[in-house]
Amino acid sequence: MTLSSRPVLETRALTKAYGGFTAVGPVDLRISEGTVHALVGPNGAGKTTLFHLLTGHVPAGTGRIVLDGRDITGHSPERIARLGVARSFQVTSLFEHATAAEHLELALMAGSPLGRAFWRSDRALARHRERALELLDQVGLARWADEPAGRLPYGRGRALELALAIALDPKLLLLDEPTAGMGTEDIERTVELIGRVRQGRTVVLVEHNMQVVASLAERVTVLQRGRILAEGSYDDVRSDERVVEAYLGAGHE
Repeated sequence: MTLSSRPVLETRALTKAYGGFTAVGPVDLRISEGTVHALVGPNGAGKTTLFHLLTGHVPAGTGRIVLDGRDITGHSPERIARLGVARSFQVTSLFEHATAAEHLELALMAGSPLGRAFWRSDRALARHRERALELLDQVGLARWADEPAGRLPYGRGRALELALAIALDPKLLLLDEPTAGMGTEDIERTVELIGRVRQGRTVVLVEHNMQVVASLAERVTVLQRGRILAEGSYDDVRSDERVVEAYLGAGHE
C-alpha cells in the first residue's frame, strides 16, 4: 500500500513527566491517513502512556497533539472520541453478564442523540439490534451474539472489544496490545480481523509480537525510554543495528 502524504494525527514535541521522570518525549510522531502504524519497544518504553496522551486519558506536559489539522491538546477523552478516535485497552473490560449483542447495543445507543439516557428505554435500545448483529458478524462473533461476555473465550472477548471500538465508525483506531495473551490460532484470527476492519480507517497499534507487526504495519516507530529510537518500514527497523541490539536480539528472524 502506498503511504498517504496527509497526516491524520501528529504530535509535536509532546512530553509527559512524572516528577523528575520523563515517561514520554519529546516525541514528534506523524501518522499517515489510511495506514497501519505500529508502536513497538520493551516495557517501560512509553507506548501505553503515549496512547493515553493521544486519547486524552492523561494530560500532556508540553507539546501539541494535532488531529486532522485541529489542535486537540488538553481535550477530554469524550471530546476526542466524538472527533472520530476510538481505542481498545490492554486489559479486557467487559460486563460479565451482558451478552455480546447487548454490549454493542449499549455502545451504539451511547453514541446516539439519546446519549447516556439509553438505559431508560429497552425499546430504544432494541433499535440498534440489527447494527449490533452486523458488527458481531464482521468480527466473527455472530454465533455468540446471545452469549454472556463472561463466557466468551479470551480471544473472542478481545474480538468483542474490537467490535465495540469500531461501533461508531471511527476514522482513527488505536489498539493497545490486541494479541496479548493469545495462542497462535487467536493471533492469526485477530491479524485477519484487523486487516478487515482497517479498511477506510487509520490504525495505530502497540504490539510486542513482531510477526504481527510485520503482517499488518506499513510503518513502525520504535520507542526507547519515551523517545523515538528508529522509524520506517518493518524491514527498515528490523535491520537497524540500534533496534537489533536494544530490542530484537541478533538472532531475530
